[in-house]
This record gives sequence, C-alpha cells and structure tokens, in this order.
Amino acid sequence: MNKEQKAAVVEQVAAQIQESEAVFAVDYRGISVQQAAELRERLGDADATLRVVKNTLTRRAVEQAGADSLGELLEGPTAFTFVRGDAALAAKALATFRKENDLLEFKGGTMEGEAVSVEQIEAISRLPGLDALRAQFVGVLASPVTGLVRGLGGLVQGLASQLGQIRDQGLVEGEAPPEQEAPAEEASAAEEAPAEETPAESETEQAASEDNAADEAETDTPSEGEETKEG
Repeated sequence: MNKEQKAAVVEQVAAQIQESEAVFAVDYRGISVQQAAELRERLGDADATLRVVKNTLTRRAVEQAGADSLGELLEGPTAFTFVRGDAALAAKALATFRKENDLLEFKGGTMEGEAVSVEQIEAISRLPGLDALRAQFVGVLASPVTGLVRGLGGLVQGLASQLGQIRDQGLVEGEAPPEQEAPAEEASAAEEAPAEETPAESETEQAASEDNAADEAETDTPSEGEETKEG
C-alpha cells in the first residue's frame, strides 16, 4: 500500500467514524475469513459494517475525526464496527457471535460521540432493537390514548346535547340581540305618533266651532234699521 492509498484509507475510516451513530471496537484475533463474512452479514441487518485496518492508520483516522477515546482502544488486533443504524441490534449481533464462537471480545467504543465501556456495550446488546422498542412504545401508549380520545368524544357529545336542550327550551333565544330590538322601538314610535297629532286636530275643530258660532250670532242680530222701524 503506497502513501496515497494509505491516505485514502485514513480519509475513509475518519469519515466512517464521523458518520456513525456508534462505533464498537473488538479484538478480532482467531476469527477466520468465513466467520468474518458471516458476521458482516449479520451486522448488515443493523446497517453496520466491520472493518479491520492497521492500528497505525486507524490512529491517524481517529485523530482526524476527533474521536480521542477510540484511540485509547488501539492496543493489539482491533477491528471497528461502524453502526449507522440500530446500535442495540449491532451490539446484539456481536455478542451473539462471541457467545457462539468464543471470539470477538469487546474493547469499548463510542455512542453519539460519547465513550462507552465494555459493560455498557454488553448492556446495550441485551436491549431490544429499535423496531421492537417502537412496537412496545406504541402498545403502551395505545390504551391511554384511546381512552383519552373516547373521553374527549363523550365530553363533546354531552356538551352538544346540553346546548341542544337549552336551545329547545328557548333559553338561548330569550334575550333578543340588539339588532332585533330596533323594530320594537320603531313600532312603539309609530303607535305614539297619532297621539302627538291630536292637539292639532282639536285646535282645528275648535276654530271651526267658533266660526259657526259667529255666523249664527250675525244671523240672529237685527240690523239698526229694523230696530228703528220696530220702535
């Protein structure tokens, strides 16, 4: 491997470290090519890959990626498992392979940039995968959410029923809105209008009576000639 090829490997490993959700370091001593191929297939289900690189190149990649805690694990034969998907499922695949073959001891690793110990990786391997966790989470929430939805639905139906009863009893329409009061005021004004015109009609009738009385008085009063003649 020439200098350029080594530089390319360093770049690739550094990029894998930065892009991974978790990185698990294992001691790969004693593993065969066939076993390594089988393990890589299992890790594929978790969107994880196993990579064996010389410690000298890996150390440069670790420094370039800023993952100092991984550099401390580069003692003896070390392979990195780069996890981009389900960390629990990847840890489970490694733990199962180790149990079946008595190979591949955990050395430590990182998760989301934080260092994790061997004990923590083993604990992670005992967790259910993300799909199983999602199913359990949905199952836990389903019943309370269903009850809440039903409760809210019953509350809304009850409120609608009460409002309907109030409307049927006429309580909602008991107070007329301001727009409906205007016709009533106009009707009252219309009824009072004739009463205000009554005095004018009375004065007219009185004047007519006085004129008639004056005419009668002039008719009944004799002229001066007639009074003299009678005298």
